[in-house]
Amino acid sequence: QKQKAVNMSMVSKEKQLEEGSSIRRIRITLSSRTVPNLEKVCAELVRNAKEKDLKVKGPVRMPTKVLRVTTRKSPNGEGTNTWDKFEMRVHKRVIDLRSPSEIVKQITSISLEPGVDVEVTITE
Repeated sequence: QKQKAVNMSMVSKEKQLEEGSSIRRIRITLSSRTVPNLEKVCAELVRNAKEKDLKVKGPVRMPTKVLRVTTRKSPNGEGTNTWDKFEMRVHKRVIDLRSPSEIVKQITSISLEPGVDVEVTITE
């Protein structure tokens, strides 16, 4: 029984080596200031990955980074102490895939919305 199981696993490894496409973990990190554009790109990436029958985890919503700048309204320092507060919110999504690296190029070749940054990390 054990001998057969070992042989079967060796056969599947040999098939992977023959194909030359070992399955890799791919992490796609998307960040943007506008949520609708970000969600649109995420949905398109996940849909393309599922069409190719890949294992998809995500999009996982990471905590929003709020960058704040506080400045004085008065240009010369005189007058009442009034302040302006500006902030920029950066939203982030993470999508994990398990696929050969050749397929990743096909999945990520989509039209990106303006203001969406994409980072692809491939590991063994």
